[in-house]
Amino acid sequence: MNSRTFSRLGAVHVTVWTVLATGAAAAPAQAAPVRPPSITAKGGFVMNTGSGAALYAKGADSRLPTGSTAKIMTAHVVLSQKNLDLDAKVPVQMAYSDYIVAKTASSARLIVGDKVTVRQLLYGLLLPSGCDAAYALADTYGTGSTRQARVKSFVGKMNSAATGLGLKNTHFDSFDGIGNGKNYSTPRDLTRLAVQAMKNPTFRAIVKTKSTKQRVTTKNGGYRDMSWTNTNKLLGTYRGAIGVKTGSGPEAKYCLVFAATRGGRTVVGTVLASSSEANRNTDATKLLDHGFRQ
Repeated sequence: MNSRTFSRLGAVHVTVWTVLATGAAAAPAQAAPVRPPSITAKGGFVMNTGSGAALYAKGADSRLPTGSTAKIMTAHVVLSQKNLDLDAKVPVQMAYSDYIVAKTASSARLIVGDKVTVRQLLYGLLLPSGCDAAYALADTYGTGSTRQARVKSFVGKMNSAATGLGLKNTHFDSFDGIGNGKNYSTPRDLTRLAVQAMKNPTFRAIVKTKSTKQRVTTKNGGYRDMSWTNTNKLLGTYRGAIGVKTGSGPEAKYCLVFAATRGGRTVVGTVLASSSEANRNTDATKLLDHGFRQ
């Protein structure tokens, strides 16, 4: 073997050992698993709407009171009506006002005798969480010869819609989430409901609105301006937030169905029975951040 051949073999030998020594470092680094956050809510669920993949689950199928997150279904049923006229005017009845007083319920501050369009009622339903607006919609889109029959019919439509969407752990016994013993859902079911509701452009436009001023017709033919502010504090504070609905109550505690879009990805989720309004927002923020990190 001459010196030139030996030199070539030596170079190969050094190269092989260099590759072996540095191969491990050159291999692609494995991403560390994303640790799920801790939340105060009894139940939470997050999903990627594009893939349908679950990104977080805590008590995802536990049946819990919904609070006003039930109004997502109220809106969904109305917006699913055939030949819906969003500009049709609905007269505000004394019964709606009396209901608010009797239940000490959240209100859109509708004035008896005013004529409010269906679109405006949906704003009053979903922004200030008006139970009077919910009552007006149920009375209008239920069927029957009496108000009681129409309301019962409308709640029946809510449950039929839940069945049609495959929400097996959901049941409504009111049009606004004020429970009568059988008003419940789960974080997973409410998230799936929100994903379906967000497919409707009217619903989507309303729930991302921070505040609005709507002109309604008074009983004397004049006009009145109604101002409504969204109870969802993530709007304007969480980058990419696009909705959808808060809920609260003695049994429900603090609930939030939420959605945000970043970089072409949309994450939707739910927290139920959080311990306070502040913790509800913190819980939702943690879950959104967790969803976008994955």
